[in-house]
Amino acid sequence: MSRPPRILYFGKLTDVTGHTKETEQLPDTITDTNALRQWADSLHGNTGAFLEATIRIAIDSEIVPEPSPLSGATEIAFMPPVGGG
Repeated sequence: MSRPPRILYFGKLTDVTGHTKETEQLPDTITDTNALRQWADSLHGNTGAFLEATIRIAIDSEIVPEPSPLSGATEIAFMPPVGGG
């Protein structure tokens, strides 16, 4: 069994999850970023926050196009757009 990835949350997703990071063993059915979004949303209350197209996903510090495979990921980050002004 592989080591579970560290999952990082930024911006409003820290409010949704209640923390900035966690380590979770992903179910075997979670093989790409689309399935990951669905799983994360159900894990954290089905708010729809993880399903928003503006939320980007980085795998091992690299923002990936979607859908992208997750095999071998050691770190996954969910990142909302950066606000400014």
